[in-house]
Amino acid sequence: MKLKLDDNGHVVVQDGKPVYVHDDGKEIAFDAAGTVATISRLNGEAKGHRERAEKAEAGLKGFEGITDAGAALKALETVKGLDAKTLVGAAEVHQAKAEAIKAVEEKYAPVLKERDDLKTALVSEKLGGAFARSRFIADKLAIPADLAQARFGESFRLEGGDVVAYDKAGNKLFSRARPGEAAGFDEALELLIEHYPYRDHIVKGSGASGGGAQGGGHALRPGTRTLDRAAFDRMPPEQRMAHVKAGGTVTD
Repeated sequence: MKLKLDDNGHVVVQDGKPVYVHDDGKEIAFDAAGTVATISRLNGEAKGHRERAEKAEAGLKGFEGITDAGAALKALETVKGLDAKTLVGAAEVHQAKAEAIKAVEEKYAPVLKERDDLKTALVSEKLGGAFARSRFIADKLAIPADLAQARFGESFRLEGGDVVAYDKAGNKLFSRARPGEAAGFDEALELLIEHYPYRDHIVKGSGASGGGAQGGGHALRPGTRTLDRAAFDRMPPEQRMAHVKAGGTVTD
């Protein structure tokens, strides 16, 4: 990317931030102060991860020579049972423990189910709400929020109360304007749509209403306003919606 310059060769500034032009032509105001803060935070996190790893490695040195962790744990449990028994055998101690654990699991199973149901409802509300309230969808897309969610919803996850997006390769999408920070919902959705093969069919003002659909040995021409029924039926639902919204017609 490169700095954007005006006719006099001066750097273009937006909200006090220099504007850069990416290779794809997209202009982004670079937040230098925010980037420095993010780098400092990430350095601190990396230091914390390293210190925890060193501490864990030091703690594991006391277990050198143990090759079967499962067998070692089983042996420890057996020793505990032998130490605790009075008039009952070790086998009875283990049986009593198993029954106690089962009783606790059965008692709290409804609570765990309710927790999981609430978590599922929360994820649904957060994701659905993000799509429903999106200004990018309302202003830029020719399909409604529910169709956008049906197509791109699987790319978003709820992490720590925030909606975060990932690409098809499983990589988190980061903001262009705030390097090091996860992209906000609208920015992430825009990034996903930029790489969507049928982008022109769902973005307002693209001038296309059915192009790109394959079938019958030929491709529909971009900008086609009238399609035959067979070609229309071959298109995915979102393309059909975009074609109709763009004023396209269908002939038998």
